[in-house]
Amino acid sequence: MDSLRSKIIPVTTILLVIVAIWYVGAMAMNAPFQRDMDSRNNATPSTMEFIGKTLSQAKPTLPAPHQVAQNFFENTFERKITSNRSLVYHAWVTLSSTLLGFAFGTALGIVIAIGIVHVTTLDRSLMPWIIASQTIPILAIAPMVIVVLAAIGITGLIPKALISTYLSFFPVAVGMVKGLRSPELMHLDLMHTYNASRSQIFWKLRVPASVPFLFASMKVAVAASLVGAIVGELPTGAVAGIGAKLLAGAYYSQTIEIWSALVAGSVVAALLVALVGLAGRLVDRAMGGRPA
Repeated sequence: MDSLRSKIIPVTTILLVIVAIWYVGAMAMNAPFQRDMDSRNNATPSTMEFIGKTLSQAKPTLPAPHQVAQNFFENTFERKITSNRSLVYHAWVTLSSTLLGFAFGTALGIVIAIGIVHVTTLDRSLMPWIIASQTIPILAIAPMVIVVLAAIGITGLIPKALISTYLSFFPVAVGMVKGLRSPELMHLDLMHTYNASRSQIFWKLRVPASVPFLFASMKVAVAASLVGAIVGELPTGAVAGIGAKLLAGAYYSQTIEIWSALVAGSVVAALLVALVGLAGRLVDRAMGGRPA
């Protein structure tokens, strides 16, 4: 109980501070437009009325938390899932490319890590290029990927999944390299003493040792994969997906819709990270690990 309380109280405190700062920022950023509107209408509202107006504008510069929460609730729970205004529908569209890209990225990262650990040449030549690849802004790569693949007739889910793959393979590759190299020299010497083959050392020592590193890196990778899927929707002019909601909100200055879509993306990311963490605990328990 004390452990749970020690986790809830700090998180709740920080959340309340963020919400308070958010409200102050909303009032400050929406105030100039509200003053202009009041002067045009020859209105002289009191201080409280003025604050209320800044927090209830239809298209505010910065929407208030309660406006975002109301929009999120309406578009999540009060819309049919098949509706174009449903955040569940748009989240599912983005989630499909996220999961596909995450699967590709995880597989690619594991294969690259195995090659780096077992082939010295790959370690010296491939690893620097992998690190350098992540210095290129994804916003610059995404349009090129979309255009090139569209030129050869590949559109829809695959281009967005490849952009997700580009972002998600890196943390998996780095984490797996660290994990596969984590066994102590004493353990490796013991395996050599038993005359174990390279495949036996890999499957019986390196792989079990790398599992915690794998799931830790997969948490980062799945969140990055979601970002890649959203970014991949932006240059395609998509009509569905969280990226499409962001585009539509930007076109029509619907800032509340934009923030609501961002919240939806955050919720999806949190759920994905939680599922990966749960899978990691189940695998650890299946391998005989004990809870800390």
